[in-house]
Amino acid sequence: MMQHFPVLQVIVPLMAAPACLLLRQRTLVWMFSLLVSIVVFAISVSLLSQVLDQNVIIYSIGGWAAPWGIEYRVDVVNAFVLLIVSSISMLVLIYARKSIEKEIDGDQIFLFYSALLLCLAGLLGITITGDAFNLFVFLEISSLSSYALISMGKDRRALTASYQYLIMGTIGATFILIGIGLLYMITGTLNMSDLAARIPELSGLRTTRVALAFLTVGISLKLALFPLHLWLPNAYAYSPSVVSIFLAATATKVAIYVLLRFMFTIFGIEFSFSAMPLDEVMMVLAVIGILTASTVAISQNNVKRMLAYSSVAQVGYIILGISMVSLTGLTGSILHMFNHALMKGALFMSLGCVVYRLGVVNLAQMSGLGRRMPLTMAAFVVGGLSLIGVPLTVGFISKWYLLLAALEKGWWWIVVVLLVGSLLAVVYVWRVVEVAYFRQGDEETEVNEAPMSLLIPTWALVIANIYFGIDASLTVDVAQRAAATLLGVQP
Repeated sequence: MMQHFPVLQVIVPLMAAPACLLLRQRTLVWMFSLLVSIVVFAISVSLLSQVLDQNVIIYSIGGWAAPWGIEYRVDVVNAFVLLIVSSISMLVLIYARKSIEKEIDGDQIFLFYSALLLCLAGLLGITITGDAFNLFVFLEISSLSSYALISMGKDRRALTASYQYLIMGTIGATFILIGIGLLYMITGTLNMSDLAARIPELSGLRTTRVALAFLTVGISLKLALFPLHLWLPNAYAYSPSVVSIFLAATATKVAIYVLLRFMFTIFGIEFSFSAMPLDEVMMVLAVIGILTASTVAISQNNVKRMLAYSSVAQVGYIILGISMVSLTGLTGSILHMFNHALMKGALFMSLGCVVYRLGVVNLAQMSGLGRRMPLTMAAFVVGGLSLIGVPLTVGFISKWYLLLAALEKGWWWIVVVLLVGSLLAVVYVWRVVEVAYFRQGDEETEVNEAPMSLLIPTWALVIANIYFGIDASLTVDVAQRAAATLLGVQP
């Protein structure tokens, strides 16, 4: 059975999604979805353990060897991303039962679980496949289900946000498909390993350069790199809380993985960052994104929207590390992918608890919540400290590696950008803390603490934020090995 784990990682949630339409009963469909997510998580842990021992797992679909058949290729890089996606999905589904009963109409709940499992299958498929066109197919599966999930929000603006994301997402997917088509035209193959072997001989062709340009723009739109991020704030702000948590913690990480795979593995470092100076372009956009998005976050009164702009800034940190094209910088980026999933998952889960009790997450309505919902707001504070990069939290670890990478190159101005970005995070996190703890709430309105079914997964992520901030040996080791694999050097 273990030899089939690569394909089961995708097949299990993909087959389970239509099964939810048959079950329909809300408790039964929740239990079934949770069981599926636990199985997927167990498989991802097993795959990561295997690749840490044997480096690469290759699985040929139907026994057809590449490049004729579709190949699933698992190395340390995508095994780590699989673990991020599957672990978050498991915690999200534990959290989902109470939350969606409050935010989604009862007759749509089974549809919600079906769409969520489809989105999960798409994200896992994108990460594990070794075929470029297969990647596009899974990208469409995850995108279409994301549009449906966002549109289920009770606020009518969720429909507008979903439609905006659909338009922008379709443009991004079209760019990606054109890039893949151009690669197929000049190489005659869609297998990623085969592409990586053939492209160096074709690096002088204009078509190769155009293919990389199309892919970079399309993927950048999917990962919400400034200034291609305009779909993200509304999508996070007006979607159901469970959807905000899931997308914020997983979707952009998978898109960043795709960017890493194309730039470092398929096109190669020399072509991507010498023949095509993408490192300089990405660094400029990352720095502008960090400073601009963090500044805009300060002025937001909807806290979910504030965290959405914060996510754009955090994507900037990850891209900044990639643009340094060094082992330390890439380690910091990959580490921040994992750490950001933990911190943003905890923050959005705590806001989901607030939505469960208040129905809104506007600053004006959150006065005095620190006393009335102490566990929920304590979780937000820890997540906020991690977002800022305070020592003993995961945010500090990844920012420290980005800082070291900048110092290795003597780029003091990058150090200044990192410090200013953290100071701006202090400001917008403090706005929430000040309202929750230092303002008097409406004593006539009784607000109780969130249910334990919401607090347990929230605090699981909070504890992970602290644990991996104190003992980061495992995550740093995996991130270093992943970075070394992409760079083709020894860790």
